[in-house]
Amino acid sequence: MSSSLSVDSTARDQAAAVRRREISARELLDLHLARIAERNPRLNAIVSLDEARAREGAAAADEALASGTQVGPLHGLPFAFKDTHQVAGWRTTWGSPLYADHVPERDELLVERVRAAGAVTIGKTNVPEFAAGSHTFNKVFGTTLNPVDPTRSAGGSSGGAACALAAGMVPLADGSDMGGSLRNPASFCGVVGMRPSLGRVPEWPLYNQWETTSVGGPMARNVGDLALLLSVLAGPDPRAPQALGDPGSAFAAPVAASLSGLRVALSVDLGGALEVDHEVAAVVEQAGASLAAAGARVASAYPDLAPAEDTFRTLRAWHFQAKLGSLLAAHPDAFKPSLADNIRAGESLTGADVARAYTRRTALSETMRSFFGDHDVLVLPVSQVPPFPADQEFPTEINGQPMATYLDWMRSAYFVTVTGCPAISVPFGTTSDGLPVGVQLVAPHGADLRLLEVALAVEELATR
Repeated sequence: MSSSLSVDSTARDQAAAVRRREISARELLDLHLARIAERNPRLNAIVSLDEARAREGAAAADEALASGTQVGPLHGLPFAFKDTHQVAGWRTTWGSPLYADHVPERDELLVERVRAAGAVTIGKTNVPEFAAGSHTFNKVFGTTLNPVDPTRSAGGSSGGAACALAAGMVPLADGSDMGGSLRNPASFCGVVGMRPSLGRVPEWPLYNQWETTSVGGPMARNVGDLALLLSVLAGPDPRAPQALGDPGSAFAAPVAASLSGLRVALSVDLGGALEVDHEVAAVVEQAGASLAAAGARVASAYPDLAPAEDTFRTLRAWHFQAKLGSLLAAHPDAFKPSLADNIRAGESLTGADVARAYTRRTALSETMRSFFGDHDVLVLPVSQVPPFPADQEFPTEINGQPMATYLDWMRSAYFVTVTGCPAISVPFGTTSDGLPVGVQLVAPHGADLRLLEVALAVEELATR
């Protein structure tokens, strides 16, 4: 066993050590299972853990390597899939009592790719009910807590994934993002989470292949590891008609940090469209100052994203009603009230309402295309608040301003959602009491690799 290797080593180093046989997949699994035993009982990040099957998978990984079989880039790495992603033979609950005993018969596409890359499945990561809301709790498994301060939320809906990463229970994690579900928990837990460009990470099966508010994507403890996982998740598939054609291998090479000639638009509140906690705002402003000091051309600028409010809420309600409306009708008492209300909000939508939302979404795409003619990247908050108390469903106020619904405090994330642009959360600072705060970087649609390059540069600035 490599004496310097630990569960806190980078995913790239762990995978390289397995390939060089400095550590076996069995030994690497044992290290992670020990960390899970140490921290998961308190944090509740990993659910449906199956140590016996995980050990079988690690043994098979070692045997494949010994046989001389060509192995994938994630070979031997322990992996827990988000509990909204279907894994054949593994309980997948979507955080709902209605699916508490559900065991899928097939892998979904994202899972196929991770398993084909050699990862060893160990279990699932916790989610809010049907991935609705950016705080991870449900009646099946309970609440996931923040690894930095267990009295606080880990965010969501990929909260279990972000917590498990930050606590060293897994080296990489997958997630999905509609209103911020890869970005908000990354900010709350001090890891990196990326919402890729629409079509970058294809999904299958879906009830509607033309619905494009939610995307799958990667999470990691650093940008280089995230690029490694994106190289596995990305690339076209004939089952996903809107998939971008670039191969995932485009992200496989080491990402090089670059600020040379970078034109940065910095906005703390998108021109007053967002209420942002003062300590979060200070971290975003510090990121802008650090970028300027490093040679980037930083200007105070922002696109007009005000139409995103109605656009996102309309499409979210329409999507939830289409996907979950019949289930709610059959089981009206089996949903948390905030989700039931969101589903019912879709019942009164008309064709004209949905058409208006798509028209505005098209206009928002044009707004961003024009904006990025003058800027390379937009820097703004990931979340408008730092991690809030875990016994709250959502923040009820920011700076004394009331938040009426469980979505209001997430505008900084979901405004970006309906532009279709790639966005990434990179840890950059902390509040006065040590809670993690990330900054959100947004790039033009399709510019995922350039976004990763900028994110690496920002990551390096944050650690100076």
